[in-house]
Amino acid sequence: MRHHQSLLVRGSIVGGVFSRLGSMIAGLLRRRGPAVFLALAAAIGVIVGVAAAAMIGLIEAVAEGVHEFGDALGAPKAVFLITIPAGFLLAWWIARRFAPEVAGDGAPEAMAALALRSGVVPARAAPLKILVTGLTVGTGGSGGREGPIVLVGSSIGSSIARATGLGEDRVRSLVAAGAGAAIGASFNAPIAGMLFAMEVILGNFAVRHLNAVVIASVSAAVTTRSIVGEELILRAFPHRVKDARELLLYAVLGVLAAVVGWLFLRLLDLAERHPLPGRSWVRPALLGLAVAGIGWLEPDVLGTGQTFVRGLLTELSTSAVIWYTLGAIALAKVLATTLTIGSGASGGAFMPSLFIGAALGAGFAGLAAEVWTISPLAPGAFAVVGMAATFAAVARAPLTSILIVFEITQDYGLVLPLMLAASLATYLADRLHPESVYTMALVRRGIRLSRRSEVDLLDTVAAGDVVALDPMVVAPGVSVDDARRLMDEGRLHGLPVVDKGHLVGIVTVTDLLRATAEGATVADVMTPRPSTATPSTPVSAVLERMAALGVGRIPIVAEDDSTRLLAVFRREDAVRAYHAALGREVDHDLGRSRLQVRIGSDAGFHEVTIPAGSVADGRALREIPIPGGATVVSVRRGTEVLVPDGSTALLAGDVLTVFARPGLDVRLLERLHAGDTAELDLIADDGARFFDVEVPVGSVADGRPIREVAIPGGCTVVSVRRRADVIVPDGGTILHGGDVLTVFARSVSRRTFVERLQASAPQGDGGGAV
Repeated sequence: MRHHQSLLVRGSIVGGVFSRLGSMIAGLLRRRGPAVFLALAAAIGVIVGVAAAAMIGLIEAVAEGVHEFGDALGAPKAVFLITIPAGFLLAWWIARRFAPEVAGDGAPEAMAALALRSGVVPARAAPLKILVTGLTVGTGGSGGREGPIVLVGSSIGSSIARATGLGEDRVRSLVAAGAGAAIGASFNAPIAGMLFAMEVILGNFAVRHLNAVVIASVSAAVTTRSIVGEELILRAFPHRVKDARELLLYAVLGVLAAVVGWLFLRLLDLAERHPLPGRSWVRPALLGLAVAGIGWLEPDVLGTGQTFVRGLLTELSTSAVIWYTLGAIALAKVLATTLTIGSGASGGAFMPSLFIGAALGAGFAGLAAEVWTISPLAPGAFAVVGMAATFAAVARAPLTSILIVFEITQDYGLVLPLMLAASLATYLADRLHPESVYTMALVRRGIRLSRRSEVDLLDTVAAGDVVALDPMVVAPGVSVDDARRLMDEGRLHGLPVVDKGHLVGIVTVTDLLRATAEGATVADVMTPRPSTATPSTPVSAVLERMAALGVGRIPIVAEDDSTRLLAVFRREDAVRAYHAALGREVDHDLGRSRLQVRIGSDAGFHEVTIPAGSVADGRALREIPIPGGATVVSVRRGTEVLVPDGSTALLAGDVLTVFARPGLDVRLLERLHAGDTAELDLIADDGARFFDVEVPVGSVADGRPIREVAIPGGCTVVSVRRRADVIVPDGGTILHGGDVLTVFARSVSRRTFVERLQASAPQGDGGGAV
């Protein structure tokens, strides 16, 4: 008891340490150099380590109190029928009343903050998440502390980064650092913590985030170990593969892990989606009773289950393993965990996945030993591999699952079985269930995150470069009718809601149409706390947030104040961003071409005249397929000499000065002699690029929506220019003769599209596809 009291006392200093540290380093951070940034990451790791120790101490203290209460009643098992529903109800009420983000696992909330809110995780999340997790897991709920600690770490990293005035990218780095530190602290596994942050939370391995995540994970692991000691950290004995043919058994275990992972995800999705009759508090109460009933039958599934897993990782013999008992325990853990998380209380899926995998692996070893005579089987080794394979199937994080087992066992003897089973389980799980345990929680909220592995063209354009400042806003007290008039006058579908200079929400036409109450105001129908971006956020990231939420606008706020509105990014801004990015890409390609031809000793200057009737007449230089190794240095137009860029319009009679190797000037001249677009496309390389295509008057597409126009494969309509207006199209956009379509397509697809647009509409044809 003294040990747990000591942990709680030490954990109570988290708030004080956090406050003092923030004020102490505020002056140093005015310089914001790399050394100070990495020192911040180390400080975050220390604070997260203390917070993890506080959560461990609180869970253990509550669990010990429940145990003493049961002994006092003379009913050590029946006491859970009281404590678990009570703990769930208290945790549910705190989340509902004070902070909705502290319900559930915790890791999905951190992922959503990075993807949609520029890394903003409220500071209140850290202490409240520790409290509700202690109430949920300490009273007997089946859940892990790792997911909740991830949210705690993310909240600490986000709060410190924002308090010290760092930009969005560094805020994201420190949020990920806090998440990685949480896993490193929970398992004393800093490498696995680093990989979890990069693989699951960030979804990429960007080098700019790596240093902060590594430093925070190591400092958190050291801090937690120094406070709680080694006895509460999961450990296992080293194991070896005694015969190479055992890999067949480990492959089968990987398949079983994928199936069990699928069952876990399906039941969890059902538990969280399925409504229950009655008041909202009935859900945590009834599901708490159900968990208590499962615990009555099998007490080992209650709580984190680390003690049970630790026993399976020891050197047991197959004769000591009853495979059907372990299978039943694994199934009971699946049910208890899905009910706990689905109740609206707080608990993670990380440790339950390891519990299920350990029971599955050890039980499979006991079953296989009855028919396997080639070599003796170690249930502990199969438990270790089962842990990695099941977590990989549930979280879709094979690297994290393999590395965390390495750090737990501190041995590489099972490297081949781990890699085989984890990769096989991940591969099969992807085909059985499209989402992981973390992304599934986001999908239920309408958020679909995309993971990009290649550089997007729009990574090169910041949101602040294309948005218009001083946007139209509306106050929360404005009536719905007045707000609708404002939108009609501004031809807008949504407006940010600003109160006393602070962004408080966003309201759309759809919100206004849903308002049925008499005298309703904007505050009654708006969406509070909208997803935001900053001027430095890449346009690609802004578009990802818009796509994930299914919205058509994102408020742009100040770097140092997430409530100070600067602009609103709308769909039409994406078109301007594409054109800006394309211009930069063309300029970059021209510069690279200049560099290439400089090193050619046989390169020289040539003059090429654009003939009358050339397809280049009136087109931008970027649209002309300049042969590789040739660079247009200047354009002479009469007595005027132009230094060209990608947007320079060419005219018949212009004399181009070209720096190129012998023969390339002749190829360019052949392309300039092309008399129509189709001929030019046949000459040019068949790479995808932007084209402008005009809809002829009387065309079969004139007066039809885009969805009814047979757009060939490999051709995408990016924008519709109608006189001075630029429209971001959807399937219902009506095309008119004279519209200029900006399309991104390969040459062949673009030529096919032009041919279809030039077809005249049949007489009397009033509908149908082209």
